Amino acid sequence: MLLAELRAWQLWCSIVVTITIPRRVVEAIRKRGHVDVEAFVLEAIEQTLGLDPQEELETRFSIAEHMLRRAREELEGGDPVQASEKLYKAVEECIKILACLNGLEECDIARREGAWWSKLLGRAARRLSLALGEPLIVEAWSHAYDLHVHGFHEHAYTVEEVRESLPLVEKLVEYTRRALEDTKTRR
Repeated sequence: MLLAELRAWQLWCSIVVTITIPRRVVEAIRKRGHVDVEAFVLEAIEQTLGLDPQEELETRFSIAEHMLRRAREELEGGDPVQASEKLYKAVEECIKILACLNGLEECDIARREGAWWSKLLGRAARRLSLALGEPLIVEAWSHAYDLHVHGFHEHAYTVEEVRESLPLVEKLVEYTRRALEDTKTRR
């Protein structure tokens, strides 16, 4: 990839737009079981636009980067609960991207069922780690799922405890970036 193309792609990934969603809509989303309103809205937009597979993966990567940035902000602001969930979401998006890039059946199942269930994400993380010889994937997933359960749902972790997982998530996001770029250059 040319340097100018890389910079343009990085710029595209870092653009964030803030929108206002009426409280009633947020409550309706949560009432239907969606805890992370941001992720729900982004996925709904993605589905409505009917993105091609590459655009979908690039959009998911933007979400992963955004969630990682938000996690850092939440840690700096002293909120381990929200930081836990944002780190989980960053890893979740990376697993989805890597699973689809590598043609895992979990990607097809999620598309057919319209959702990535945690069992699909966990299975995909294990299969990816084995197939790619990369323990980082399953290790990051294990940390992320732990943060989701104990850090987010149970409010059991401190800022310092959540921060311990940050380097692992950062490595997975970078690994995913390289995998996505490699795919683009092979086309």
